[in-house]
Amino acid sequence: MPKGPFLPSEFVPTKFSTAADKADFGNAFLYFIESEWKETLFTKTFYNQLSNTFGHIAHYNRPTFYSTWFTCDADRLRFLEQALEWPCWGDAEFTFCDVERALQREIRKRNYLARYELKAAESLRAAEMAILERLEAKYRPAPTQRAEELVDPVTPATSSSATVLEVAAPVQGSLF
Repeated sequence: MPKGPFLPSEFVPTKFSTAADKADFGNAFLYFIESEWKETLFTKTFYNQLSNTFGHIAHYNRPTFYSTWFTCDADRLRFLEQALEWPCWGDAEFTFCDVERALQREIRKRNYLARYELKAAESLRAAEMAILERLEAKYRPAPTQRAEELVDPVTPATSSSATVLEVAAPVQGSLF
């Protein structure tokens, strides 16, 4: 019983990989995504093959590859976009281009791109809202506090007099 949607009969063996190896890689790829990109599933064997597909050739080691593509939703989205945009160069007798095409079809079928667009947008919004709350707490005093600061407690404000806040002019001394 296969562990995923891909069967060895769907792929052409290469000089160094059997059709079963290709099917296993495709199924492991989809399982990795379904697991929410668990680092424990990002094995050396899986990394070695993944780093040679979808144009991923510029990473030096497994931890760098993982941290570049799989540690946040925005990076996962970029990974999926690159996988879907990759033209799958080569001949199936020499490359995993047939697996790449099958994975692209499955990524589209499972709607991963839309899911991760939504997740990335939600993550960005949550991060920006946290920054906004922190900045508002720092720079916007509470409404009662602001009203107290504007009214001079010694001389009560009347309707005819306006409260004037003095602002000190910056002083710059000589730099030499």
